[in-house]
Amino acid sequence: MRTGFYAGSFDPMTNGHLDVLVQAFTLCDRIVIGVGTSATKKPMFSFEERRTMIVKSLAEAVPDRAGDVVVQSFSDLTVTAAREAGASLILRGLRDGTDFDYEMQLAGMNAEMAPDLQTVFLPARAANRHITATLVRQIAGMGGDVSSFVPGPVDQAVRAQRKG
Repeated sequence: MRTGFYAGSFDPMTNGHLDVLVQAFTLCDRIVIGVGTSATKKPMFSFEERRTMIVKSLAEAVPDRAGDVVVQSFSDLTVTAAREAGASLILRGLRDGTDFDYEMQLAGMNAEMAPDLQTVFLPARAANRHITATLVRQIAGMGGDVSSFVPGPVDQAVRAQRKG
């Protein structure tokens, strides 16, 4: 069984994240989504809220594969979390050349620390390349409509948070 580890903050999950995950199912039997947490950062959503949004989004997008995903938090090195998850692949999404340069640096560092783990780059479809969780947070924080940038369950959570 091939396990992939997909790390990020997913604060919130975007259509770009979902795009990468759907592609990853062609490579992996199981995917562990590592939600990075930090005691010094104030996220828009708690880990539990992010986990719920990810699970619901995958259940809608790929119902036949949603059971092949585990969502867990981690606060250590990605390579450490990937090994603990039993992964052989680290999955990384790419939007553009800027992402590529940064991701190549990460892949090189990860390869030095964990030569047993292979990094796989998955390009986002053109329709999702402009989306970042940072921009989604900023738009949502200013009362803007993020529905075209995030899966339905995430949009619902953003709207509920505004009312709350």
